[in-house]
Amino acid sequence: MSIISKDIQKAVQLLSNEELVAIPTETVYGLAGNIFSEKAIKSIFSTKKRPFFNPLIVHIPSVEVLDNIVNHIPNKAKLLADAFWPGSMTLVLKKKSKIPDLITAGKDTVAVRIPNHPLTLNLLENLKFPLAAPSANPFGSISPTKPEHVARYFKNDIEMVLDGGACTNGIESTIIGFEDDEPIIYRLGALALEEIEAVIGKITVKNKKEHKPDAPGMLARHYAPSTRTFLVDDVALEVKKHPNKKVGVLVFYQSLNNDALTEIILSKKKSLQEAATNLYSSLHELDLQNLDIIIAERFPNNDLGKSINDRLQRATF
Repeated sequence: MSIISKDIQKAVQLLSNEELVAIPTETVYGLAGNIFSEKAIKSIFSTKKRPFFNPLIVHIPSVEVLDNIVNHIPNKAKLLADAFWPGSMTLVLKKKSKIPDLITAGKDTVAVRIPNHPLTLNLLENLKFPLAAPSANPFGSISPTKPEHVARYFKNDIEMVLDGGACTNGIESTIIGFEDDEPIIYRLGALALEEIEAVIGKITVKNKKEHKPDAPGMLARHYAPSTRTFLVDDVALEVKKHPNKKVGVLVFYQSLNNDALTEIILSKKKSLQEAATNLYSSLHELDLQNLDIIIAERFPNNDLGKSINDRLQRATF
């Protein structure tokens, strides 16, 4: 099994030797490797079984490093970086030629962010290179928000999971790209649309693209349990359509009070932030229960509810 450890120097050694290490962020755990090592980057794709057309996110320790990665920073990108970094926001910007095409799926842009996790910021500051780090899960599966999720997925495929505890935000970063220097959301995430618009004004959302996606997380099916999953407005009504089935339900704050079901309430205090934090760990829990189906409740379509609905919609098939 992968060792779960807080030993940063061990992580530095492995990463410097072109090995992979799973790292914590405030969003989800990432499967990290040296961006300048072809061996490490190819290993990320092969370990995850991730297609090469899907670009990776580069993680850096500070905004000062950004000039080493990108050629141009639009004014609105600077405003966003000042407001939300370190944090759950990824910017897609024109890349410098030294950034390998393998990371960017051949595009002239690179996705980059500064994670808001003390352990990983410390790690990045102790490395001589940035890290590429997509979510530490097999491609398309539920993202990991605890070190044991990663260890269960990859067992002996990676040597180390850097233990940063449970992720506080629980869903991936919001990804913002720029077209003619105007921002556009490529992936809804842990930074709410309303927070972004408070800084830069109205912003377009274009967060699904099957062919040559502009950023990670744009494919229609993603973040999915192995158990068949439904997203509905009325969970109790949907339950009635599946008699004699082992059913798990995922609800926002109100219990169905049905002992025949395996039920998880995401936030009894009706907090969208708490629900987002608990989303993936709850899906992991339900997915291990040998259920026939999972029925998830659709969230209010505002603030982080938009991002939660986005993830649940991609989990259905």
